[in-house]
Amino acid sequence: MTLRLATTLCVALSLCALLIVPGNFPGLGGDARLTLAVFALATAAWIGTPIDDTYIALGAGLALTVTGVISNDTLFGTLGDDTVWLLICAFVLAAAVTRTGLAGRAAAFLVSGARTVRQLTHLTTAALVVTAFAVPATSGRAALALPVFLALAKALADRRRLVVMLALLFPTVILLSAVATLIGAGAHLITVSVLWEATGDRIGFTEWLLLGLPLAIVSSHLAAEAVLLTTTRRADRRGPVKITVEEIQLHSEQPVTGPWSPAESRCALLLATVVVLWCSEPLHRVSPAVVALIGAVVAASPALGTVRLKDALRTVPWSMLLFMAATMAMGVALSDSGAAKWLVSGLPAAVSPLVFLVAVVAVSTAAHLVLQSRSARSSVLVPLVVAAAVGAGVNPVAAALASTAAAGFCHTLPASAKPVALFADLPGTPTYTPRDLLRLSAVLAPLTAALVVLFAVVLWPALGVPLVP
Repeated sequence: MTLRLATTLCVALSLCALLIVPGNFPGLGGDARLTLAVFALATAAWIGTPIDDTYIALGAGLALTVTGVISNDTLFGTLGDDTVWLLICAFVLAAAVTRTGLAGRAAAFLVSGARTVRQLTHLTTAALVVTAFAVPATSGRAALALPVFLALAKALADRRRLVVMLALLFPTVILLSAVATLIGAGAHLITVSVLWEATGDRIGFTEWLLLGLPLAIVSSHLAAEAVLLTTTRRADRRGPVKITVEEIQLHSEQPVTGPWSPAESRCALLLATVVVLWCSEPLHRVSPAVVALIGAVVAASPALGTVRLKDALRTVPWSMLLFMAATMAMGVALSDSGAAKWLVSGLPAAVSPLVFLVAVVAVSTAAHLVLQSRSARSSVLVPLVVAAAVGAGVNPVAAALASTAAAGFCHTLPASAKPVALFADLPGTPTYTPRDLLRLSAVLAPLTAALVVLFAVVLWPALGVPLVP
């Protein structure tokens, strides 16, 4: 047993022992005690054991159901939540896009226009931000972008530092730009669900886009500059860059140049229609999940589709969806049992909204050092943040969004996020070291945290989400 596992289990078991004694923690009900005990054990297991995160979440949800803290309908009903269906259908659409090779064609169009290192860096960043609308979840976007990176690495094989810079740029931008859309990460759907259950506030696709896209663009391009300056020297950045479409084609299975095929044209039109309908939700009032379902049915249809439904469904990360559903149920238990409210009741009452926001962002930014799963971080933090925000006189929507956006920073270690781990181990291709990650994190962590605070204080209030209700 490792020291980390022993420590986390001791803390969790000690807390459970204290919760069992009725005289301890007056004012804490039976359901709240059970909820806190289950959460403590689940968090300890997430932190200190190699057990699959989904298995732990399902076990915790089952324990809360068997003990009567939440009902059967609450546990199983989360699987029918429209945000879960939105993600399923988004993966079907992503499979159709991947099958046609549209992403590679778009990347080649952008990157081949670069003539300097800085242009290459920011054009690559722009292309990666756009993929947030086509492919849900950061791991899926990383897998889609990997062939493009390998093609660039071959074209720049004689400039090793630039290859290392690009290897670090890809996962960095993928993680930070996820906040652009509601489907960018499973953690976003957990945040929306917790807010709905706790406050009755529903954040739709359009509202999330309005709040998240500017933050994604600014943070991604600032991060690109940070990556460029921390991994390359002035001499590396001075030389010209010329990457041709033909060089990218050598490492792509689908054509990246020439006339579009009928399948590519149909898929591009379908994707554009779906995104437009998502963005115009306030006009037509059709749920984003219904729009996504229509798009998925068309994408997999025999006449107009580009992928078979059974093949597309194989790309859906069912384990992640089960994890999301179980953690949503856990969030309901925290809120309904009064456990979240009790946990934050001891916080100082005389805290200014700005100090509260800074504390939330700081904790959320550092949380990846303890909980590697982004969804697990949101399932633990967001219910507490929402409950604390109400007590501190802060808008819970602004606090929850700030926490979720700050949790997008997870670059400190290769194991901190799947995209970081994927690009850290590429046989035959130069890539970054743990030291490179630490050097970047020293700059990027305070930069992204300050940016989230700035948006929550300045821009989001102008867009209808004030810090103080």
